[in-house]
Amino acid sequence: MRQAGAYSGILSGGGISGRTGPHLLPLARIKKIMKKSSVDVKMISGEAPLVFSKACELFIEELTKRSWNMTIQGKRRTLHKEDVVSAVMTTDVFDFLIDLVHPNASDDVDLDEEHDLEKKQ
Repeated sequence: MRQAGAYSGILSGGGISGRTGPHLLPLARIKKIMKKSSVDVKMISGEAPLVFSKACELFIEELTKRSWNMTIQGKRRTLHKEDVVSAVMTTDVFDFLIDLVHPNASDDVDLDEEHDLEKKQ
């Protein structure tokens, strides 16, 4: 018989972290992004944004840890954009971000460009 996985508490109402209170990331915003990802996405269950929220938390945590290592290597105590770029460039799993943060990009690149386009439409 299969045993319950780490996320089985989500489906039973226990929440990802064992609580049902406020989440670290706004679930309504996650659901909105999910719906805008494809015209084919019509319905999203209540649990799906919870899983995406946890995945986003883990992603942010991992990228921050790797960026912080770059900060420490530079003998600094403040994490800078360049540290994030270095972490992305040296970690294969973050290759999908290279076009977004490549070192040749100008400092005035608007990371909210896609968000601004959504507002105009």
